[in-house]
Amino acid sequence: MKGLLFERLNGYSWNHFQKDLLSGTIVGVIAIPLAMAFAIASGVKPEYGIYTSCIAGIIISILGGSKFQIGGPTGAFVPILLGIVITYGYEDLLLAGLLAGVMLCIMGFFKIGSLIKYIPRPVTIGFTSGIAVIIFSGQIGNFLGLSDLEKHEKFIDNMKEILLHLNSINLYSIITAIVCLVVILITPKLFPKIPGSIIGLIISTIIAMLFFKENIATIGSTYGNIPSQLPTFHFPEITLERIMYLLVPAFTIAALGGIESLLSAVVADGMTNNKHNSNRELVGQGVANIVTPLFGGIPATGAIARTATNIKSGAATRMSGVIHGVIVLMTVLIFAPYASQIPLASIAPVLMIVAWNMAERKQFAHLLQLKTGDSLVLLVTFLLTVFTSITTAVLVGLILALVLFAKRMSNISIVSRVLPDHSNQHETVASHVVHDTHDCPQISIYTIEGPLFFGAAQLFEQRVMESIHYKPKVLILRMGNVPFMDTTGEANFRNIVQYFRKNGGTILISGLQPEIKEQMRLSGLYKEVGEEHIFERTGEAINVALTKINFQKCLGCKHFAFHECEQLSNSGTLDKRELNMAQK
Repeated sequence: MKGLLFERLNGYSWNHFQKDLLSGTIVGVIAIPLAMAFAIASGVKPEYGIYTSCIAGIIISILGGSKFQIGGPTGAFVPILLGIVITYGYEDLLLAGLLAGVMLCIMGFFKIGSLIKYIPRPVTIGFTSGIAVIIFSGQIGNFLGLSDLEKHEKFIDNMKEILLHLNSINLYSIITAIVCLVVILITPKLFPKIPGSIIGLIISTIIAMLFFKENIATIGSTYGNIPSQLPTFHFPEITLERIMYLLVPAFTIAALGGIESLLSAVVADGMTNNKHNSNRELVGQGVANIVTPLFGGIPATGAIARTATNIKSGAATRMSGVIHGVIVLMTVLIFAPYASQIPLASIAPVLMIVAWNMAERKQFAHLLQLKTGDSLVLLVTFLLTVFTSITTAVLVGLILALVLFAKRMSNISIVSRVLPDHSNQHETVASHVVHDTHDCPQISIYTIEGPLFFGAAQLFEQRVMESIHYKPKVLILRMGNVPFMDTTGEANFRNIVQYFRKNGGTILISGLQPEIKEQMRLSGLYKEVGEEHIFERTGEAINVALTKINFQKCLGCKHFAFHECEQLSNSGTLDKRELNMAQK
């Protein structure tokens, strides 16, 4: 790992180090209160969040695929981790985090990182906003100083718990929380470069210790004193039974961690004009989540806000993330006794501000105002995140987005009946020339545009079958604008071929894309259609079609769909020259 870091820092200079030292220190100071707050909100001791920021932060910076990524505990994990702690316990949370790390490494090795970017934006905004509501509401009890609150996995149960204990409101907690909140809000305006959360915690803690020390819950009184020592190594007990019942929680951690880390990397790319390696990022995240639980740390991922702060503070290389981790570790070793005195009421505004900032309110409101399918996906994902679980929300959101996408694509797909437009100089085929008095009874030509996939295949078959009911002698399918055909589209295509052949007709195809042609060869459909019935150009297919019609049925026909129709209508035959041209 050490060699890898130096390899990536080839050409590193003193100027680079100065920039990284400044940005790493700033982000490290910001990360300390957030690490403790996220750990407490997740139902574990605050030091576990600090260990995560230190260990995972350093590993992600060294091994990750993003140059400026800052890793650590994040708000997105809070409802998931709290649910795991409540249901399984802290020891199983560590194993779930380790398993999630293994899964992330597998995702990276199999290059799944490039697929995560296809998750629809309404889904990510929906579950992010839902998580924000859960985090914000989860701090109401600490803000009000409510006592004897029991934490539940469900949002509704937690709200009921707060209502049942409103009679235990602590005025001292409210004063402390308001002081911290006000300081956090005004600090950026007065001192833009100083982290407001740190100043808010310090000032509100001092006030609480001086005036009502015995009347307010602190980190120390609730969770015990934060140890001022390095975390100890502990390998969790791994059994097949534990692995099996932790697979779903582990996969949830891995999926959400992968999504958030890559979203953070994309944000960093936009701010720096760099390009991250998504699969390497997943491997880096995976290794970090394998190692961190061995020292008591909770799951980690890329932190968007801290990564953005790192860049804005002038970070030059990935060394800034390493320095951030070292700063966190040094701070806890030196200031742990003082951190134990922080009131829980001071932690509440820190997390409430985080929730407020991560809610993506403008994008949420904009998508709702559109009143489209995206609005539905957003609302469903948001509500399911709040009232059920993130796993359910993301799964249902993705399925709903896929259904809506299929519907949109089926509307884009066009199956239109066409004939040559003789008024056009190039005599290209067009749909507007087809009408009751101008339509060949024996040759039907269809233009298919758009993908033939499960969402559009039925429309394709239905439209073409409508023509077959008129019993044309020849059916020409123009497929030059079909970019893709899945197995459902292929099955519908085969139904048309078999049905038309069964009724004595001939199918001719023009303009097949090479990929679809190869797909048809592999499935046997190409051979079933017949190579002699597949053409590069529609004109060639029309010439062959004219040789396969019943000329006697052309006598007296006044549709004149093709140039040859006038002579066929009068005599019922083509002269030798025209017949040879048609056969060619």
